[in-house]
Amino acid sequence: MNRPNILLISADQQRADCLGFMGRKVKTPHLDQLAAEGTHFSACITPSVVCQPARASILTGQLCRTHGVHDNGIDLDPATGERGFAGSLAQAGYQTAIFGKAHFSTYHTYEPTGTPECLRSSAQYGADWNGPYMGFGHVELMLVGHNWFPPEKPPAGQHYERFFHADGRGDEKIALYWENAGDTRGAAQTWHSRLPVAWHNTPWTADRAIDWLRHGRDRDHPFCVWVSFPDPHHPFDCPEPWSRLHHPDDVDLPANRMRNLEGKPWWHEVALTGEPGDAKFAEVRKQYSRIGPQTDEQLREIIANTYGQISFIDHQVGRLMIALDEAGLRDDTLVVYISDHGDWLGDHGLILKGPMHYEGLLRVPMIIRGPGVPMGQRIDRPVSTLDLCATFCDAAVAEPLLTQHGASLRPVLEGRASRDFALNEWGLGPGRLGVSLELRTVRTSRHKMTIDLNSGAGELYDLATDPQENDNLFDDPDSAGIRDELERYIASRPDDITAHRVPVGTA
Repeated sequence: MNRPNILLISADQQRADCLGFMGRKVKTPHLDQLAAEGTHFSACITPSVVCQPARASILTGQLCRTHGVHDNGIDLDPATGERGFAGSLAQAGYQTAIFGKAHFSTYHTYEPTGTPECLRSSAQYGADWNGPYMGFGHVELMLVGHNWFPPEKPPAGQHYERFFHADGRGDEKIALYWENAGDTRGAAQTWHSRLPVAWHNTPWTADRAIDWLRHGRDRDHPFCVWVSFPDPHHPFDCPEPWSRLHHPDDVDLPANRMRNLEGKPWWHEVALTGEPGDAKFAEVRKQYSRIGPQTDEQLREIIANTYGQISFIDHQVGRLMIALDEAGLRDDTLVVYISDHGDWLGDHGLILKGPMHYEGLLRVPMIIRGPGVPMGQRIDRPVSTLDLCATFCDAAVAEPLLTQHGASLRPVLEGRASRDFALNEWGLGPGRLGVSLELRTVRTSRHKMTIDLNSGAGELYDLATDPQENDNLFDDPDSAGIRDELERYIASRPDDITAHRVPVGTA
């Protein structure tokens, strides 16, 4: 790779298998084409299963107990964020920009924190503010982006919120956001939004990036751009007509969709029933962050709506690829598609995310296309979005400004190296579940293990013989050797863990 441009495209809460070429009944023609033209990493995992830690790890290349954002509600220190891949590439002469959802800082805070993403502080940033932020020289952001929370009215909010309310009809649009245009059979947080798609944040994110590619960039310098879509995150509120692209009767249901806590570590039950320790946000935690058991008919509605959200994003990916082609940038641009984390989406009777690191939540898409990347290649060895910072620095001939826990994917892409394992971690305080957890997960090509360091409890699965993750082998004497090996992998993470930090809000 000879100092290519870099275009990172991310979804929020998209499972690794929710791609048409992976065999599920979701329509993703542009992502299917991107994979055919590049390399697909089928065993890529997230470094943390919730938004803020995962995004901070993507930016910095560090595990969350090192960069400090070990749970939602904790802000990334700008002194650290500015030395992530954006800052490193900017120092090497790259233009850097981010469009859409950043979520490096907390939205819903107890008190104003002064960051541009804090809902209570955003009014401090005028209409002419476009960064810098966390190493990105140009930013055009939305706050939250999940329509359980309506776009803030100016002077609060950021770029999308000003766009949304610019014509003075924001209240009408918010009413349309929440209006259900069809029967969704009582499925939780699921509706056919009546908001016209021209006002939706999915095309807005692509629009702003395309406009910058055409008119905003300096053509004398390479660029590194992050285009960050806030869907297919819940609520499942895909707008018409995209919400009707997949009929609920035609979608594929999970093979194992029954809740069964037998043989599972103790925190599984606590995650489903425990009272949040943060009384101020307890109701939001329970109403928005937890979804109870759904019937098959309701689950079909949720999946069909999620598929619509993904197809809506896929359409924007196609538009971004056309913009690259029109600008003559195809052969000079490294394109990467990922998600921050996945979603259970009915696996084991669960929806959304939490401390049960089943494959649907842990694994995320990763597709890479561009100069030096083999076409039509599939790599099944475990990697992580943690590796992107080192990969981008390698491609840009830039020195990482932070110690890297990930490693460049170039040797893996070129068949010169393999990977034995990838790591994930999450440090939860009592505000979320009422108890503290210190979770460590390791994923190899065949096995996966999660341990709570506080209690010593854990779960271990053989993904080759038990792909549905039903049989917990953690205390099985015959699996002691595998457990020892996986524990050594977990213990291999650098000894640079920082102190726990106090959340400033919920997320």
